[in-house]
Amino acid sequence: MWFPNTLMAFLLLLSFSLIISLSSGADTITANQSISGDQTIISKDENFELGFFKAGNSSNYYIGMWYKKVSTVPPTVAWVANRETPVLDRFSSELKITDGNLVLLNESRSIIWSTGANSSNSNTVIAVLLDDGNLVLRSGLNSNENLWQSFDFPAHTWLPGAKLAYDNRTGSKKLLTSWKSTEDPAEGLFSLELDPIGKQYLIKWNKTTVYWTSGAWNERDKLFTLVPEMRLNYIYNFSYVSNENESYFTYSLYSTSIISRFIMDVSGQVRQLSWLDNTRQWNLFWSQPRQQCEVYDICGAFGSCSQTSLPFCNCLTGFSPRSQTNWDLNDFSDGCVRKTDLQCGRTSEKYGFLQISTKGKPLNWTSLNVGNSEECKSSCLSNCTCNAYSYADNNCSIWVGDLLNLSDDNNGIVINVKVASKDLPSEKNNNGVIIGAIVGSVIAVVLLVCLIWFLISRKRRRLIGKTSVEGSLVSFVYRDLQTATKNFSEKLGGGGFGSVFKGTLPDSSVVAVKKLESVSQGEKQFRTEVSTIGTIQHVNLVRLRGFCSEGNSKLLVYDYMPNGSLDAHLFSTDKVLDWKTRYQIAVGTARGLVYLHEKCRDCIIHCDIKPENILLDADLCPKVADFGLAKLLGRDFSRVLTTMRGTRGYLAPEWLSGVAITTKADVYSYGMMLFEFISGARNSEQSEDGPKKFFPMRVANTLTSGEDVVTLLDPRLHGEANVEQLTKLCKVACWCIQDEEENRPAMSQVEQILDGVLDVNMPPKPRSLQLFVDNNDDVVFFTESSTSQSSQTHSNPSSHGSQVKSAASL
Repeated sequence: MWFPNTLMAFLLLLSFSLIISLSSGADTITANQSISGDQTIISKDENFELGFFKAGNSSNYYIGMWYKKVSTVPPTVAWVANRETPVLDRFSSELKITDGNLVLLNESRSIIWSTGANSSNSNTVIAVLLDDGNLVLRSGLNSNENLWQSFDFPAHTWLPGAKLAYDNRTGSKKLLTSWKSTEDPAEGLFSLELDPIGKQYLIKWNKTTVYWTSGAWNERDKLFTLVPEMRLNYIYNFSYVSNENESYFTYSLYSTSIISRFIMDVSGQVRQLSWLDNTRQWNLFWSQPRQQCEVYDICGAFGSCSQTSLPFCNCLTGFSPRSQTNWDLNDFSDGCVRKTDLQCGRTSEKYGFLQISTKGKPLNWTSLNVGNSEECKSSCLSNCTCNAYSYADNNCSIWVGDLLNLSDDNNGIVINVKVASKDLPSEKNNNGVIIGAIVGSVIAVVLLVCLIWFLISRKRRRLIGKTSVEGSLVSFVYRDLQTATKNFSEKLGGGGFGSVFKGTLPDSSVVAVKKLESVSQGEKQFRTEVSTIGTIQHVNLVRLRGFCSEGNSKLLVYDYMPNGSLDAHLFSTDKVLDWKTRYQIAVGTARGLVYLHEKCRDCIIHCDIKPENILLDADLCPKVADFGLAKLLGRDFSRVLTTMRGTRGYLAPEWLSGVAITTKADVYSYGMMLFEFISGARNSEQSEDGPKKFFPMRVANTLTSGEDVVTLLDPRLHGEANVEQLTKLCKVACWCIQDEEENRPAMSQVEQILDGVLDVNMPPKPRSLQLFVDNNDDVVFFTESSTSQSSQTHSNPSSHGSQVKSAASL
């Protein structure tokens, strides 16, 4: 009896030691080891961990890999093995090596997932979790040859070093697919895949319908044509490879200290996120499509998307979610159904139409040849399969299937959706009619009082509008602004947040009305920010006169600037600004930014300084515009975390590295704009005979070599400029675009330099300029080889240090 007991104890001890080794950080599963319950393996440098996890509040468990160094709850999952076949009990399920493959056994000991690799020697096969997040199957501890790897089977996350590829021999794809919901990692409706013929990436709905493309790959500039953010990316090294075997796109990180990833999100957007240690959260750098409502069928049948509300999706009036459970998980794919079924042919059934206004015409419509709108309506009423109709431009369209891709737009296409009459807002309950008859006289009196109050308030509001120079904001009614702008007919311009229209108020004052299209603030937050901005009064800031916030409609009303935006003058072939005017615009813009950064109650970071956002009044006095929805920053804070905003060509490096920004982001953008004041052309503009010299680099080289700065001047000025001012502007511009925030001046220092109060020495040549130019100063993309080469062309470190010190001493 002694020997068996001793043997049993030994085996138990051995088994226990194996469990301990896996649970305490081993990165390998061998043939005599397994993972079950809470056991995990961890990559060598503890970047990733693999084991059983549960998605959200679901009762299902999955084998997955998550970031070990990223402390989020729940963990940030990067890969899932058994996406379609979860297990219910992680303690009776097991991940192990069997017959040369890594397999997952469920509670019934059935294999529900396997790597499916072929191995000549199955007894030595091991599974290793690498520090790049790749789970590999190898033939032994000393082997570097992968029999299978998780990088070939990505889920929703694209990690650095992995490929999104197309096999040119077999036609198979390595693609990203979204989770079905936040609690279900099964394949969702959205996928990102490579189109090898067009050399582009596509986002598809249900792997069939394309609703976003990256544009073709540009080998010279190393970017996709419709993803300009790649041009100024300081984080990634992108590469595209195409040969007879495969075509693929991959990327790496320049710095191993950065944690960043791409995901195909449940929202239907591809998102780039970077981990910020100081805030302990993921920072969204960019997403495509940029607007949530551009995602195909995001809200399902009879669901409508609104870019200005959360959640983005809502069922039409008279409809409710087909699956309330999924809807609550932000899985809107099931769409909506009528609250009351339409019983076709029943004489007692009453139908009505819900009128909606949507952006774009929904697909799958049928055209009918009818004489007028009433005939179009009657045709839909008499057709049991007709769900909606639209009559516009003497054309009748009906929809016999589900209505998809509805998106709120007050100026969009009007569609009439068939709904049971009792579910329409105007339908009154029979009991309500009786009650209404009893209290009708009372209601009439109340309505009369309300009408009188409304007319008085409206008159008072318009009177306030006439005296708003005293600083009070006007809360406009949408219909009044619709009238003032003649139904938003005269468009002055547009941008990322919406379009701007010219309008005339009842007191005959001309205004610019900005109709916001991509604002996610709630009512309270929007009014708070607007009221804060409304207290700002400065000669170099566009004055906000009022606002409108009614439902999803959010508008801002500004003073009208008759000379439009600066870019229309600076880059125009017809209008040439003389040097004196340019310099005064530079000074005025600096003063406006000083007020935003240092003198108003809350520090305001503009986030998008560029010529398009500098407006000119009748006297060509500059007014900084579009700061109404910039980031507010309390005086107790020095940084603010925000998703990427701004414009390519003016973005500071910190935007691209994903760190929280400061006012120095505006300083960088201002510096890039100063270069355009000098040259009269875009910094990144191409010449007719090929790539143009990158102007900021040319300025830096001219200053350091001692050449004549007049050669840098806009040729349309024929050399007519104040040389001292020109030199000053060149030096300030170079100082403003220093790579490190602390090496840039504050806007108050810039203002003092331009006013002649302070002097400025030559700052060091910004290293970022070197990353985008070769020896001939032609614009190229940043590569590892060009980095080392550029580093060698810098001045010696000691001279750089003295230049930084002299510049900073201001």
